[in-house]
Amino acid sequence: MSDELLDEVEAINSIYGDGSLTRTDEQGEEEEDSPSTYILRLPGEESSSLRLQFPRSYPHSPPCVAGTHHSSRGVKGAGAKDVRVFTEVLGAVYRPGEVCLFDAVEEFSQRAESAAPPSPSHQLSARNGQQQQHGGHSRLADAHDSAAPVDDDGDGDDGGCAADAAAVVPEWVLSEAIVESKSTFLARVARVTSPEEAARFIGHLVASDRKVRGATHNITAWRVRKAAAAAADGGGKGGGGEVQFQDCDDDGETAAGARLLHLLQVMDVWGIVVVVSRWFGGVKLGPRRFALINAAARDALVKADLVRRT
Repeated sequence: MSDELLDEVEAINSIYGDGSLTRTDEQGEEEEDSPSTYILRLPGEESSSLRLQFPRSYPHSPPCVAGTHHSSRGVKGAGAKDVRVFTEVLGAVYRPGEVCLFDAVEEFSQRAESAAPPSPSHQLSARNGQQQQHGGHSRLADAHDSAAPVDDDGDGDDGGCAADAAAVVPEWVLSEAIVESKSTFLARVARVTSPEEAARFIGHLVASDRKVRGATHNITAWRVRKAAAAAADGGGKGGGGEVQFQDCDDDGETAAGARLLHLLQVMDVWGIVVVVSRWFGGVKLGPRRFALINAAARDALVKADLVRRT
């Protein structure tokens, strides 16, 4: 079994939850050239579990779907359909020499969501959430770019601005620092009530903390939900129910923001902004970096009493 596969197993279980990708003890796997068989539990409460086989040469050779382990909802034909779709997805995302399972799972989830008819309440939430995601990303960038530098001398004439800024200083809860191969990962979590507040908190952190500014990457994700009527002034539409807002930013660490946001979705946490800073140590970590990013974020969420320690 390759180190890349071991790292990918750890990353998948970190992102989607423990037990999402587990190895089976099938006869013959101890032979030198035999593939490793894993059970992949697809995202969703009533999703199928698939049997995947990884050749010893993975990721230089592609994995394959060996069949279903558990059929979606027990519906006749659902498992066969999931096998067919996931096989198509694997063929589309696989590139020789690159791990592919996360991309395959995400692509499968997107296809499953697009095939399912949304409920009216979900349509309202998704429509307003998508509007806010697009706007939120630009607001994050604006906050990052326009954040005012800290006046270290304290002699600037800010008038009432200093008092206003002091009133909204974020209360960050920090994780333990994780160090591996000279790279350091540190997560921060703060409670927020709006997309604008999430952007302000990120901007304030970057502007006020020199170490954060010096990080190689600051990966961010946030989630907020409001009553629809209360969200009307912020770009959403009223009319009952709730509107959900969420966004993420890789800050150059490709796909890390989406994985961090997915962790928050799996843990079902709201009203928070998470920033994971990485200081690169010169050694590439491959997909394991995603597990470390999520591990730091999870630790900060636990320390903030937002989730239970498992």
